[in-house]
Amino acid sequence: MAQNNDSNQEEGYQSAWSRSITTKEQFKIIKRMMHFAMPFKWLFIVALVFSALLATVNILLPRLLQYFMDHYLNKGNTAFKIILGFAALYFMGTILKAIMQFFSNFLYSMGSEKSLEDVRRALFRKLHTLGMRYFDLTPAGSIVSRVTNDTMSLMDFLQVFASLITGLFAVVTAFIAMYSTNAVSAWIVLAFLPILVVSIWYYSHYSSKVYRHMREKLSELNVKLNESIEGISIIQEFRQEHRIGREFEQTNQDYLDARKAMIRTNSLLLSTLIDLLYAVAIVVVLTHFGLLAQHQFVEAGVIYAFTTYVSNFFNPMDDMMDSLSALQDGVVAGSRILRILDDQTTAPAQNEGAHGEITTGKIEFRHVSFSYDGKDKVLDDISFVANPGETIGIVGHTGSGKSSIINVMMRFYEFYEGKILIDDRDIKDYPMAEIRRRIGLVLQDSFMFYGDISSNIRLFNDKITDQQVEDAAKFVQADHFIEKLPGKYHARVIEGGAKFSSGERQLISFARTVVTNPKILVLDEATANIDTETETLIQEGLQRIRRGRTTIAIAHRLSTIRDAEQIIVLDAGKIVEHGTHDELLAQKGHYYQLYELQRGKNVDPA
Repeated sequence: MAQNNDSNQEEGYQSAWSRSITTKEQFKIIKRMMHFAMPFKWLFIVALVFSALLATVNILLPRLLQYFMDHYLNKGNTAFKIILGFAALYFMGTILKAIMQFFSNFLYSMGSEKSLEDVRRALFRKLHTLGMRYFDLTPAGSIVSRVTNDTMSLMDFLQVFASLITGLFAVVTAFIAMYSTNAVSAWIVLAFLPILVVSIWYYSHYSSKVYRHMREKLSELNVKLNESIEGISIIQEFRQEHRIGREFEQTNQDYLDARKAMIRTNSLLLSTLIDLLYAVAIVVVLTHFGLLAQHQFVEAGVIYAFTTYVSNFFNPMDDMMDSLSALQDGVVAGSRILRILDDQTTAPAQNEGAHGEITTGKIEFRHVSFSYDGKDKVLDDISFVANPGETIGIVGHTGSGKSSIINVMMRFYEFYEGKILIDDRDIKDYPMAEIRRRIGLVLQDSFMFYGDISSNIRLFNDKITDQQVEDAAKFVQADHFIEKLPGKYHARVIEGGAKFSSGERQLISFARTVVTNPKILVLDEATANIDTETETLIQEGLQRIRRGRTTIAIAHRLSTIRDAEQIIVLDAGKIVEHGTHDELLAQKGHYYQLYELQRGKNVDPA
């Protein structure tokens, strides 16, 4: 089952940080992540052309100075006009070099930024296709870390290729220039290359583990921060600031330790090693020219040009080695991004060729069973019928499966046994857009988005007019408090609607549902967290909302469903009683006990 696969995925996710990424895996990740750069390939190609031209200019400028030193400067009587001419040529070459470097960096950076935007867009789209189970298992802070931090590392990762390819051009052209100047000395310098190759291999093998660990600690830091902000009121209420602070400090220290490991690795294996090899190479080359000068004349310009080419040979390697840290960070970030893109915890899919419209709103559950983990059933053989326009109340103790009925009917989770029918047709045969349009859901906790009252009622649907928004608010009697707000329907709403009471948020949630004119209304304990006065307003609005609509109402307060045509009583995922309010009271069973308990009376189980 999908759930078991998900569990295995999570176990694999945890164990993945204990090992390094193999070279084969790294190439596979790089290949897949480069797919996002393909739409902007011409930006990268033109940038690389400028990089190649830049490398060419870098070998021509020392050659120009070598020619001047060996043919003019050593004579001691060079005309000022010639000196000025060579200075002008060198200056123009330097300006040309700066222009090429600008266009190379600019175009490559633009390509990287566009690729980054593409990756984030793909991630955001993917997140909205994942099933609710993924979000049950994955902390929000970890998801935020992947969409923000990891994608930023990916942009640096793309920038690395500019450094690597530019460096490769520079190294090749520098070696050609050295070889044409003095072949023996060029081979001496090239002898240092195997040492660099071995160090690069070792770095890529070892550092991937270091960067994985660092990325994991950064995710934990984001998770801890997100949790602390979301639960700040509870933290302060129960005086948990010191404990949370200690936990955050420990997580922050773990991340710092991971960063230190990364810094130690980079400090030892990157530019320090290159600088050492460069210094040794210069010493060896100068020694070779010194020995050569004992037997034959060696021009000063040749020594100058060659040492400059040695610098041109090692400096790009220095940059490339420094870029390896960003490359490894990018590979690890890419693996985390691909983990989301490859996740199969998709939202339930409709049948192929799903079409049609919901017209009457009849709902039927036929022997539906459901489990979140694939093992323990939270719904067991659920069957009932809600005829068009009827109200079905669902009651039961906490954990009895009430909300699970809503979850499978709304297609948030896939059920694996039985059928759910709407208008005598399998719910999977309707397009998901039709289900979302025709079924209106009001939850116990109403979330409000940053914006204003109007945008929170229409949910940014431009097809809904201002008049429809106001009519919906009046219909549920939310206009009583909205009209008193500064700006009325354009009153500012901060994220979560923190400045509104739970009752006011719930009234807006009702208006949000009514404005879409759904055929089926689903209420998941919609009046559980509000005051009595607001509940009275909502109950009056509900009487109007339910007219002509099939209503499924999970009720905490049994008084809210007394007039329901049918009440279903759940216990341990099974229907143990069903009937009208009066019929169930007459049975003196589970419903009777719940009802009497809410009236403040203790009733012994039958």
